[in-house]
Amino acid sequence: MEYDLLIVGGGAAGMSCALVVGSGLEKEFAKDKKVGIVMHQKTSDLQTALFNNVLGLQPGTKGMDVLKAGPKQLEDLYPKVEQLKGEKLQHISKNESGVYKLNTNKNNYLAKKVVIAIGYSDNFRIGGIDEYVIPHKKAKASKNRVQLINEDHLVVPNLYVAGSLAGWRSQFSIACGSGAAVATDILTDWNGGEHTKVHDKLS
Repeated sequence: MEYDLLIVGGGAAGMSCALVVGSGLEKEFAKDKKVGIVMHQKTSDLQTALFNNVLGLQPGTKGMDVLKAGPKQLEDLYPKVEQLKGEKLQHISKNESGVYKLNTNKNNYLAKKVVIAIGYSDNFRIGGIDEYVIPHKKAKASKNRVQLINEDHLVVPNLYVAGSLAGWRSQFSIACGSGAAVATDILTDWNGGEHTKVHDKLS
């Protein structure tokens, strides 16, 4: 199966990216785009998070509840974003046509653009992109966290990284913003380079 965009990671950065991209799929420039998200959540830091300092979230909100509510919000609002559940990315490569090939524990996919938005744990196990893995620049050295080398979220053409794996600190609002930033960059690219964002407004 081939996608125009495949997002990997069902945490704050990945779901935020999917929501913003999803909100743009009705635009003329994106209406025929096929988008998917590998909703791997088992290693997300949200599993044990408790939020008191996030704008818009009720104090005491549990991260595990966000993990449950996020996929439903995405499905209810933007069902065109296909959710691939129970899969974990194992290897990524590029074919002779410049399209990315992603091998999960269950399936193989092709994607013209890829966003990697998993955590920054030192047990990073995605083959094919080892050369871009470096020690995290904004985490305690003793934690052995990692990030992918990138410039404004772009690792190499059409391969993006978002959230803590992009070198940002592990903070919910930062991860969400990183994912949204990548989404608007992708929408901008699809829109022929015209700077693009998607806002919902009261009528």
